Amino acid sequence: MKYAFTPEQLADPQLGPAAKAVRSCVHCGICTATCPTYVVLGDERDSPRGRIVLMKDMLENGGAPSAEAVHHIDRCLSCLNCKTACPSSVNYQRLVDQARVHIQEHYRRPLGERLLRWTLAKVMTRPKLVRIGLLLAKIGAPIATILPGRLGAMAKMGLMARPQGPEPLHFPKPAVVKQRVAIMPGCVQGALAPQIDSAVGRVLARRGIELVALEGAGCCGSLPHHMGRDDEAKAWARKAIIAYEQGQYDGVLITATGCSSAMKDYAHLFAGDPVWEPRAAKFAAAARDFAELCTPLAVTPPPLESNKPLRVAYHPACSLQNSLKLNGVGEAMLEAAGFTLTPFLESHLCCGSAGTYSILQPELSGTLRERKLGNIAAAQPDVLVSGNIGCLQHLAAGEGLHQPILHLAELLDWAEGGPKPANLDLPRA
Repeated sequence: MKYAFTPEQLADPQLGPAAKAVRSCVHCGICTATCPTYVVLGDERDSPRGRIVLMKDMLENGGAPSAEAVHHIDRCLSCLNCKTACPSSVNYQRLVDQARVHIQEHYRRPLGERLLRWTLAKVMTRPKLVRIGLLLAKIGAPIATILPGRLGAMAKMGLMARPQGPEPLHFPKPAVVKQRVAIMPGCVQGALAPQIDSAVGRVLARRGIELVALEGAGCCGSLPHHMGRDDEAKAWARKAIIAYEQGQYDGVLITATGCSSAMKDYAHLFAGDPVWEPRAAKFAAAARDFAELCTPLAVTPPPLESNKPLRVAYHPACSLQNSLKLNGVGEAMLEAAGFTLTPFLESHLCCGSAGTYSILQPELSGTLRERKLGNIAAAQPDVLVSGNIGCLQHLAAGEGLHQPILHLAELLDWAEGGPKPANLDLPRA
């Protein structure tokens, strides 16, 4: 693709990789078939190929982007299906991330939009504020269920939350400790589903891994990062890095795949910073996802009334497939644990969650969710499983879901002798 980036732009540690992505694109269009927004909308401007042109022009020219460019770039999920499918290895992630930073710095959104984005960045990164939001959603439930658009999307997320117990601060210690891993508290998950980290602690303890709460850390920074608010993302990342440097650990874990992929990319977040880039690189090298630590364990799950194996539909989050490159790992763990996997169509397409996307783009996000749930329903599973809190909450709020939905660790924990998940309604004979 023809480009006109200046030598100074090409040398910039943040803009340079974005420009390289533009130069790598041959405009073949293979990516369009894998892009959820293009599959749904059929608009070239809502395909990776079309957005690359919009982002190239915006970044080359500098200054305020057009409203049209912002509209179509905002509708990108950052699922990175296009990156996985691309025969030219275009690093679309570098381009869209830099485009969002540019929009944040140079485009003045309407007041309501600015307030919403500010609220998401400040509230969703802090579990205490999320808990207050959950309480307000439940108090106003009769009204919340009929709210339209973005307010409705936020309210439904709050109403679907079923937190079970407090956020764990201590985890089981194995008789023989093979690894000692710090666990990040995260943000939204701690308020919406603290039981996930509890299950993760028990599952990993059976594999000789001791979890230690990483004091002083909080959100991984991915939520503000995907809105182009990189100063806030860096502030959260610095907190995590400093906290990790205070102890002696064999790795650092966070139990949402979207957050794991963000932590593994910390070095680029601080690219060009002589102090923080090397520290971020060490942290990123130590970052682990649950699917990396949890080796398959052959067990027999508790018997069902029907004496048939539980049929499980496994939804691999986009971050697991396209960023972490851990395809097939979750399925292997479920099969080893004695469950029957039920494949479904278009499992590679994004469910529409994508962090704050489900709130900022509720209509398109909802369309993708119903498409995903329709494909899952056709496979007739007994339970739906995923490894990312965003996917779990988003899918649970859909109208087409009639099965319980669990984090992978919750189901494995139950199969291996742990407590039965509170929302697991076993199929009847």
